[in-house]
Amino acid sequence: MTQPAQLVSSTLDEETARAEVYGLLAALYYAAPPAELLDNIRVAVTEAPAAGAVLEGSWTELVGAARRLSNEAIAREYEALFGGVGKPEVYLFGSHYLSGFLNEKPLAALRTDLAELGLARDETMPETEDHFAYLCEVMRYLIAGDDVTVANLTRQREFFSRHLQPWATTLCDVVAAHPKADFYRSLAGFTHIFLSVETQGFDMLA
Repeated sequence: MTQPAQLVSSTLDEETARAEVYGLLAALYYAAPPAELLDNIRVAVTEAPAAGAVLEGSWTELVGAARRLSNEAIAREYEALFGGVGKPEVYLFGSHYLSGFLNEKPLAALRTDLAELGLARDETMPETEDHFAYLCEVMRYLIAGDDVTVANLTRQREFFSRHLQPWATTLCDVVAAHPKADFYRSLAGFTHIFLSVETQGFDMLA
């Protein structure tokens, strides 16, 4: 996993950094992070190349939380927030936030759009496609994929506006407010700011 804090000025590097951030978010929200990923975060650069970088403060907080907490503590926190049998403390599925229920119309609409992109859920994945981590992986593909008919800014904006923008910052707010959140409170803050930057960028394309 590469470091997502090194935001620089060239278009190519900015796009690479965006894809890396989505990949990092996918990994951190899908499961308790493995030791190697946490080790990479702990040694990551926290000072942005240019002064005033929007993500610098929240990224510094996330790195600080990773350095302060043990791997075991972060794994327990993930399980406390998102795991468990039955109803989790915090849902990571878009349908819950958009309709109040799982496996509802938002998921059906998402599957239609994924099919149009030529994408489908791996059958070994137990979660439905509206899991936040899955959507981040789709965004990473739409940014970094080789097929320019799919991996382009227009497709990114359409997918983001339909399937992430309407609910993802609400998820961040729920995580940040949860009394059991520590590492994931910092992650939620970083995620919220990143998604806000993405929203502003896509609004400029409209």
